[in-house]
Amino acid sequence: MEELDRRLGQRLEQAIMSLLERRADTASICPSDAAREVYEGDDDGWRALMDPARRAAWRLVNAGEVEVTQGGRAVVETETRGPVRIRRARRRSREHGSRPE
Repeated sequence: MEELDRRLGQRLEQAIMSLLERRADTASICPSDAAREVYEGDDDGWRALMDPARRAAWRLVNAGEVEVTQGGRAVVETETRGPVRIRRARRRSREHGSRPE
């Protein structure tokens, strides 16, 4: 079962990155988008993948690939309650207006 969970997690991470790559740089997705992308049925069984999709998003946050947001602001996992969005990680140098030398 652990191997199946690991593979599911990898598929969800890939789905998150693929979905973001197909959208504008500033766009975000919902974890449900990744769950639906990975789910192989045509019913609402994707809902069972919501927690794994959120966990996949947090792994990508830890890897520096994405940010999880609420109300348009990046949040940390321990402070998150309720619906979230996932967007590409923003580069700090651009956020703070610094220029490369």
